[in-house]
Amino acid sequence: MATILMIDDDTDLVAALKILLEGKGHRFHAAPNGELGLRRVKETDPDLIILDVMMDRYTEGFRVAQLLRDPSDASEYAAYRGVPILVLTSIHRTTPHRFGPDEGSLPVDAFLEKPASADRLVATVEELLGKTTARR
Repeated sequence: MATILMIDDDTDLVAALKILLEGKGHRFHAAPNGELGLRRVKETDPDLIILDVMMDRYTEGFRVAQLLRDPSDASEYAAYRGVPILVLTSIHRTTPHRFGPDEGSLPVDAFLEKPASADRLVATVEELLGKTTARR
């Protein structure tokens, strides 16, 4: 059983993934924006973070990912640097911009476009959770 934190402002999607992932035996926590999400990271010590890009601010998810992966030992999030991040976003459907995992601009482990099928989402979550022990 893993602890999963979802940072996303889409309450319907959050509710659906809560049911799906708790049904798979995981503990599920959520936050509706980056600021609360970063606070919840410290409170829940997640094994995986599912992160939206566009929330209160257009690229808020990018900022959250960059803070979590800040290589500085002085970073307040240094203890969470190894937590896998799955970006789940509709940015490709709503903008002409194209992004994917990239160490420099989007330091995440996986990227899925909304809507993602339940099977694909669960498979990606399980794959990333398999890597958690190796990274932390």
